[in-house]
Amino acid sequence: MVVVVLVVVVLVVVVLVVLVAVVLVVEDVDVGGLDVAAVTVVGAIDDCDGVVAVSAADRSAQAEVIRSPQVIRTIDRALTPPTIRSVVGRVPALASTAMSWELSEDHELLRATVREFAEQQIAPHAAEWDRTCHFPIDVVQAMGDLGLFGIVFPERWGGGGGDFASLCVAIEELGRVDQSMGITLSAGVGLGANPIFRFGTDDQRDQWLPDLVAGRTLGAFGLTEPDGGSDAGATRTRAVLDGDEWVLNGSKAFITNCGTDITSIVTVTARTDDGISAFVVPAGTPGMIIEPAYDKLGWHASDTHGITFVECRIPAEHLLGAPGKGFRNFLSILDDGRIAISALALGSARACLDASVEYAKQRDAFGGPIGRFQGLAFQLSDLAVQVENAHNLTYKAAWLKDQGRPIGQAAAMAKLYSTEAAMDAARLATQVFGGMGFMEETPIVRFYRDAKILEVGEGTSEIQRLVIARNLGLPVE
Repeated sequence: MVVVVLVVVVLVVVVLVVLVAVVLVVEDVDVGGLDVAAVTVVGAIDDCDGVVAVSAADRSAQAEVIRSPQVIRTIDRALTPPTIRSVVGRVPALASTAMSWELSEDHELLRATVREFAEQQIAPHAAEWDRTCHFPIDVVQAMGDLGLFGIVFPERWGGGGGDFASLCVAIEELGRVDQSMGITLSAGVGLGANPIFRFGTDDQRDQWLPDLVAGRTLGAFGLTEPDGGSDAGATRTRAVLDGDEWVLNGSKAFITNCGTDITSIVTVTARTDDGISAFVVPAGTPGMIIEPAYDKLGWHASDTHGITFVECRIPAEHLLGAPGKGFRNFLSILDDGRIAISALALGSARACLDASVEYAKQRDAFGGPIGRFQGLAFQLSDLAVQVENAHNLTYKAAWLKDQGRPIGQAAAMAKLYSTEAAMDAARLATQVFGGMGFMEETPIVRFYRDAKILEVGEGTSEIQRLVIARNLGLPVE
């Protein structure tokens, strides 16, 4: 009897020792550096698709370890830092977990902050701004005070040093309330400040970025020309070097943020002896003529003009980037912009879905709420799927950019899908609201008018399909 008791005690002690050893090994896993213990847990990783490749013999044992609470907590701590950007280059892909573009708590805190600002400072006035085509400089600068124009830029120039996903969150939330203010932020960051940050000299950055990043001023991006449209390479604007000055002649079309009282610069492409180059033209430069504002279908509170250059002289040092590289550089800017427009479209689609669902619950007809009818409920269900897909495409593309990976295909897919979803959402919302959907007193009318340009600006839907098809290896022309 004593022997049996001793054997039992010994077995219990052995089991306890083994369990303690396992816990210590698991807790020692360094996910940030992915040391040997972690490699043993997760196996070999294929960087192309994030699929975990483990041997058949090890699969069962590894699965049990991966599912253990200690490993899950350790991985969670490593993958949910204050910002996504802090993970870049530090944590290799951990199968589908690290490939996730799920937004962090900090992103959601930013979302709540921007949503509160938009609902308090923008929503009460958006309809009036739309009706009068008013560009609210005070609100734009308040967006700057909130730090929205500086989200993605380094602290050296007054930025927040955040990731691109954070900018997309801000654009989405502004777009959920007012598309005009959403595009003002998107263009101000991506098309105004970004070319200076990406391709400017240190002197150019020091001169222009602090005010652009703070939202005290706005920059504009002059690529499109009246006869060019989607053929951005058909640039006719010319720049000729005359001594220590460049002389510009030509015209640009559909330029956002170029005619406001706080516009400080316009970056433009022009044909030179070296090819298409880019230049920085300060606002108010003689010879740069800002044409009257366009009478637009939508985006009424957004500033949009044509520009004409007549013997416009700028200093030679206002060349932006290397000679002949302006067209290539500007096209790379458009990839970022397509993700931002996708976020803007997502905001519009989500606003239409939310408004439609709420209306379908409250609007009574034929003895009850109209949302009880399958014909309507199923359409809204389909729209909810579109919105979810748009969200995933948008933030996957943003995540790829934050990871430093190629984004051309992902950006085109996100923009194509999200913008067409926004147009579908606006159309359906108008149908759900019925006669009220045709009345200016509802925001649905404004979202309907604003949605169409999303399928055109930053590259039409046809151009996005062309990009996607070429990336598939198709010989499409």
